[in-house]
Amino acid sequence: MDKIVECIPNFSEGKDKKVIDAIFDAAKSVKSVKVMDLEFNASHNRCLFTIIGEPGEVLASVYESIKIATKLIDMEKHKGEHPRIGATDVVPFVPVSGVSMEECVELAKKLGKIVGEELKIPVFLYEEAASRPENRNLADVRKGEYEGLKVKMNKPDFGPSKMHSTAGAVVIGARKYLVAFNVNLDTKDIKIGKDIASKIREKNGGLPGVKALGFDVDGFAQVSMNLVDSEKTNFDEVFRAVTLEAEKLGVKVKSSEIYGMIPLESLVRAVKTTFKAETFKSDQVLEKKLYE
Repeated sequence: MDKIVECIPNFSEGKDKKVIDAIFDAAKSVKSVKVMDLEFNASHNRCLFTIIGEPGEVLASVYESIKIATKLIDMEKHKGEHPRIGATDVVPFVPVSGVSMEECVELAKKLGKIVGEELKIPVFLYEEAASRPENRNLADVRKGEYEGLKVKMNKPDFGPSKMHSTAGAVVIGARKYLVAFNVNLDTKDIKIGKDIASKIREKNGGLPGVKALGFDVDGFAQVSMNLVDSEKTNFDEVFRAVTLEAEKLGVKVKSSEIYGMIPLESLVRAVKTTFKAETFKSDQVLEKKLYE
């Protein structure tokens, strides 16, 4: 493939495996793309996966999954820990190889137009595709969540100016690689997770490029993070920061997890930093396997 783009659609369903599989299978119906890394969580009530391929085929694949999510998910009945505004909540395009950020912005706009016109769902553009400064940050677009936007919704970039009766609204955009990283704490005190998230997030003077929230996941506290610039703060660095803050509060870390793909450079940096490795000779092997 001369041009490779990544798309990581997030959907508001993490409990009903039949619905999750139907959305995942719809994306796989476009045979020319790779669809992988399906992740779902009942507490978040959310699922996501990764689509890799040439730009046009990736757009076709994610659109098939959005159509099925629109049919099968009723936001009037949805409850979950994770912020959300629609059945298909957020769809980011990420340039991987031979593709510019500008091309991903055009992909986002093209998909937004189709979703707005054909599915009658309000579409907001975010990050590099944002048409308004106030919509650049995903958290700002989702402020008030599904319930709040039903009462008062700003004019979308595409589609009707009112929420879809069951599918809500969707945020579509283009961005750099983002590392989705969660740290699970050995405590049922959710306030501890929220306090740690508040301390480490960039917005509150914490680590650069880190967005963080505290959640209740399966009865335990979780610090859920998006690392929007792993060159500034890598996942191993943020793991150590969360561990340190937890230890101050007398809490241990149970486990950690990465959702979806991460840049190879991020993995290499973690190995070199954490294990003091001088070289990491499997770079080319990993990269080759990723796109085989």
